[in-house]
Amino acid sequence: MVADLFSDFYQFADVFAFLILSAAGLAIIFGMMGVINLAHGEFIMCGVYVTSAAYHAGLPLPLAQACGAVVAGLIGMLLEVTIIRPLYSRPLDSLLVTWGISLVATQGTLIALGSTFPGIDTPGHSFSVGEYSFSSYRMVLFAASLCVLGFVYVLFMRTRFGVHARATMQNPGMAQALGVRKGIIYAVSFGIGTGLAGLCGALYAPTMNLIPTMGASFLVEAFVTVVVGGANVLLGTGPAAIALGVIRAGLNAWYGQVVGEIGLLIAVVLIIRVLPDGFSGWLTRRTS
Repeated sequence: MVADLFSDFYQFADVFAFLILSAAGLAIIFGMMGVINLAHGEFIMCGVYVTSAAYHAGLPLPLAQACGAVVAGLIGMLLEVTIIRPLYSRPLDSLLVTWGISLVATQGTLIALGSTFPGIDTPGHSFSVGEYSFSSYRMVLFAASLCVLGFVYVLFMRTRFGVHARATMQNPGMAQALGVRKGIIYAVSFGIGTGLAGLCGALYAPTMNLIPTMGASFLVEAFVTVVVGGANVLLGTGPAAIALGVIRAGLNAWYGQVVGEIGLLIAVVLIIRVLPDGFSGWLTRRTS
């Protein structure tokens, strides 16, 4: 009985970690800044490739993963300053531009590095509960997802930078009139979003095959988690990941991965139909 319960929790924790880590950066860029970033998967791919390259160059895995996150964040800041910044009031143009960045990144990686790249062995060991065996690294990913969720909340809700960032994204003209340096806030916020995407890739680098199109496997889950979370992504992303994680883990356990993914998308449609403002809108109404 205990083994079965832990197995159910383990599957939920695995899905929850995937949803939070893949969606955290997008929650900032799309949910807060309003940029429809179709290159989100490629920033995750950047984190994977940089991590693998740094690890094979001799860095310890944690430092290699930090490099993956930092490089993705710096590239994001550069793209924000040079390409994205004029498009904040033009969401369809931002969608088209980030789609183009996605294509360039994917095909450029394929041309420069080939269709495969040396991977990383999964660290840690397996452990047993009853008759079941589990990977300890998956629990590390679950712990990392909780840390990322807490970091985003504290950064944007409990710091001076977070106050300036939220003010700038709600009313940039008024924030600038009050002395907030709007350009720096946008660049840093975008960099944090892409850095979290790179961190997602860095953390998952030891668990997957490295191919240039790997970012697509994260994109759909990231967008549905942010959309189901609602307008206040800082409040809604966590509950959305919990609900979708329970649904996906249950369907995976009972019917397999394919049915789990289909069921997740059907659940998203139903949740949006019942809660058009997402989980954050529902929670706001409950507490008001």
